[in-house]
Amino acid sequence: MSDIEISKVLQQMRVMAAKAEGMQPEQVTGAEKVDFSKIMKDSVNNVNAVQKESARMSEAFQAGDPNADITSVMIAMQKASVSFTAMTQVRNKLVDAYQEIMRMSF
Repeated sequence: MSDIEISKVLQQMRVMAAKAEGMQPEQVTGAEKVDFSKIMKDSVNNVNAVQKESARMSEAFQAGDPNADITSVMIAMQKASVSFTAMTQVRNKLVDAYQEIMRMSF
């Protein structure tokens, strides 16, 4: 989730809000286009990589690899858990926002 540039996401939300209010997107200062699908795809890929690394470290520890210590394995597992939870929460918020937009009458 660290790859996401929050300022770009917020700016895109401002542009969408301006469109909903009938303003031209160019009237919103610093408007930059953000591809939400690319951001979500990158986030999912990042979380997937963290989970794969966690699984790899766990398997190495179980196999008796002397370079895999329990502390590193537990930290990697917690990182994977936190990353997945954060991504799930972002997805839930995006779904909520989408549903709210769909309920608006124009």
